[in-house]
Amino acid sequence: MIVHVASLTFNGIEIIDVDVQVQIAPGIPNFTIVGLADKTIAESRERVKAALSSIGLALPAKKILVNLAPADLVKEGSHFDLAIACAILSSMKILPAEEIMEYLILGELSLDGTILQVNGVLPAAIGASMRDKGLICSKYNGVEAAWSGNEKILAPENLLELINHFKGSQILVSPKTEFDDTPINYLDLKDIKGQKIAKRALEIAAAGGHNMLMFGPPGTGKSMLAQRLPSILPNMSAKEILECSTIASIAGLIQGGKLTRARPFRAPHHSCSMAAMVGGGIGKKVRPGEISLAHNGVLFLDELPEFPSNVIESLRQPIETGEVLISRANAHIKYPANFQLIAAMNPCKCGYIGDSHKECAKAPKCANDYQMRISGPIMDRFDLHIEVAASNVYHYENLENDQEESSAHIANRVLAARNIQSQRYDGYNIQTNNNLDGQLLIDYALPVDDGLELLKQATVKFRLSMRAHNRVLRVARTIADLEGANRVYKHHIAEALCYRNIDSKVLA
Repeated sequence: MIVHVASLTFNGIEIIDVDVQVQIAPGIPNFTIVGLADKTIAESRERVKAALSSIGLALPAKKILVNLAPADLVKEGSHFDLAIACAILSSMKILPAEEIMEYLILGELSLDGTILQVNGVLPAAIGASMRDKGLICSKYNGVEAAWSGNEKILAPENLLELINHFKGSQILVSPKTEFDDTPINYLDLKDIKGQKIAKRALEIAAAGGHNMLMFGPPGTGKSMLAQRLPSILPNMSAKEILECSTIASIAGLIQGGKLTRARPFRAPHHSCSMAAMVGGGIGKKVRPGEISLAHNGVLFLDELPEFPSNVIESLRQPIETGEVLISRANAHIKYPANFQLIAAMNPCKCGYIGDSHKECAKAPKCANDYQMRISGPIMDRFDLHIEVAASNVYHYENLENDQEESSAHIANRVLAARNIQSQRYDGYNIQTNNNLDGQLLIDYALPVDDGLELLKQATVKFRLSMRAHNRVLRVARTIADLEGANRVYKHHIAEALCYRNIDSKVLA
């Protein structure tokens, strides 16, 4: 008799069904696992033997064959332990085979029979709901799985609890969701003195979801500005929370089963590799990279020219499409990557080009060489290019008297602009002005006065690409939304053009 148990493997955030088949037949005692299983799964037989032995059960002295179907699909991970154990227990008539088939099963087994937590339980629970199945997982993943809304979740602490539940001597109650009410402590923009233009640009970037590049000498506040961007972004919607938590579940970043409420802010070091940025791993087990972990949030690249050029160039497609497709010889894995890119850079290697007291002896060649590390196509994908200059206006005696605007006040304006965009694009597959394109760009972002003529002149003078031309219109649309204006006018275009001054000042 062959017993079937449903399990799964992952393809990005999607799940693929795996049928765990067990046959116990007369023959030389042997325990074999087939079906393109990796080393981790091959070691499952030892964990399963030890776990069953710890609860007083021994494997029958027969030939035990476990097949993971489909046989041509590579399977990886320790989460098959529990499914294999349940299939063997069903073959031994200890668990009811028909009832077990109503569940997707995943979990790692400890040698003492404890069911350990694994990654990816949230998307597994969502996938089980879509298949009208329940889910069996570890007690330590139960709260996470409960957020899927699946009412048929069993989360035992060990194998014995699972067996007793199906025998009727113990009842496992479905886990309940736990809301994380811990306050999110964002850094406040009022901590930054001066830099009015940079703060204004940061507000525009937050309101329209625009990508922004800041450049200037060291110590002028570029990193501080970027770190405070989450404080003025709107709270995540329920859909965004679920999307971010699904990626975090695959990456093993969910703590205590509580979903991610804070907008992601990822700031990888400039030694970051290609696999760490876009996602990667050995074989088919591809982990999400920084751009996917920043989904619905902010990806901050400090010291942008110091990143490897291939890592920077790998951001081109995700910026445009909002997703990343990682191709392998035997697999194609897709992860969402709808992030807001914020970058900072010095104008040259020493950072003080133009300052006669501090610039190095290699100026201006050092500036040209340093800036050439950033390609034109990448530079073109930044909507806002902001110079964060050194300021000598603020002295120590003025710091206590200066009243800077708090993040809370700016966040209210950003939220109002986002609400305008949400109503305007209701029914379309876009959320913010950063994604405005095609006929919608013409309908909503073209200026109604002589602003279009100003944009044409700027396009010719500064030799803007069509992408840069469209990005100016998108920024102008956001500026108009912050003002509450229904249409785009010349002064909106003029301000948007001011935020591309790196083209003429730094790269000239």
